[in-house]
Amino acid sequence: MLNLISSTWEWLVGMLPEPLRPYAMPILAITIVLNVNLGVCSYLILLERKLSAWMQDRHGPNRVGPFGLFQPVADMLKLLLKEDVIPGHVNKVLFVLAPGISVFTTFLAFAVVPFGPVPSNLSPGDGQFPFIIAPGVDLGVVFIFAIGSLAVYGIILGGWASNNKYSALGCLRASAQVISYEIPLGLSVVGLAMLNSSMSIEKILINQASHGLIGWNIWYQPVACVIFFIAAMAEAQRLPFDLAECEQELIGGWHTEYSAMKWGLFFLAEYTHVITISFLTSILFFGGWHFPIIAEIDSAYPGATLVKVAVLLSKVFSVIVLIQMLRWTIPRFRFDQLMGLAWKGLIPLATVNVVLVMTVLQFKVYQLWLFPLSMATFVAAGLMATQSTRPFERRGPAPVEEQGHGGHATAH
Repeated sequence: MLNLISSTWEWLVGMLPEPLRPYAMPILAITIVLNVNLGVCSYLILLERKLSAWMQDRHGPNRVGPFGLFQPVADMLKLLLKEDVIPGHVNKVLFVLAPGISVFTTFLAFAVVPFGPVPSNLSPGDGQFPFIIAPGVDLGVVFIFAIGSLAVYGIILGGWASNNKYSALGCLRASAQVISYEIPLGLSVVGLAMLNSSMSIEKILINQASHGLIGWNIWYQPVACVIFFIAAMAEAQRLPFDLAECEQELIGGWHTEYSAMKWGLFFLAEYTHVITISFLTSILFFGGWHFPIIAEIDSAYPGATLVKVAVLLSKVFSVIVLIQMLRWTIPRFRFDQLMGLAWKGLIPLATVNVVLVMTVLQFKVYQLWLFPLSMATFVAAGLMATQSTRPFERRGPAPVEEQGHGGHATAH
């Protein structure tokens, strides 16, 4: 089967003009990422609805197709055929432009994320599938953070252009949230960059795979992993951090006035962001496609590449399910709690983590000592937070003193 696919692909590439042949593989990678992402997002929504129904002891979607498997198709048809209402009081140009900005930035951020084992000797026109859209970006982590932070402009434009007080409050909350959580998100990967001497996602993955299971960054940066995961979820506006759209306070927040496919584009951007978060968590901290014995860096048995892709996708799927379960487990934060968690909790903790990495590297201490040091820091931060938020003990009744004249008691 693989030989048939390979020969068919070579025949198709041979039909292209000579100047276009080096771009055949990148175009194929872009096509696969775009189409698979669209389909995966639709069925991730179905998975979340089924998962939430299971957690709440009720039935999920089960009417459209066997076991409700055609529900995403029905939802997509509904969004496409539903009347596209643009209220008369909105800024129409920005109102229409905002969903496109959100989708464009989230898909662009995925361009430097490897979704398989990237060949080490990759060059244009050599016939190898790249498993990445833009290979060889040395500042891949910085690129993702830079592009991901631009996604909030779509939310801000959508909320402001709606000319609605709930939408305006929602977009202001989103901007404050992104500004706050970008700091711990960036600090969480500084330690990784120092340990791996690179900001390239591909090099960080290869460095973990070359050292085996003990080389996974989760053993050296457990606190950074937790900080990264929390800050990335806050940046993606996922519960319990969806203060910009919470229905109890803001109806729908920045997307209150949106309907039909424009509303769907906003949530396509959100789920694409969730997929990117899951890929980054798996690659940066859990070894990416590496797994002992079955997916080593030197694995060359038939089908090894497919096994590596399956390992990476399994890790990504596990992180996605965790994100979905957290949505239906943890209640939504208040906005002051949301800001306090970033400025009083995550930022100081991320700073201490960076100092620990610098100290270990400076004094050439065995790097695995970072695990107990990081966990001790995390426990100490938790104890300090618990002590600082402990309510004051209720005072006892005021003392009563006997008056010397008349026998009356006076309470002080």
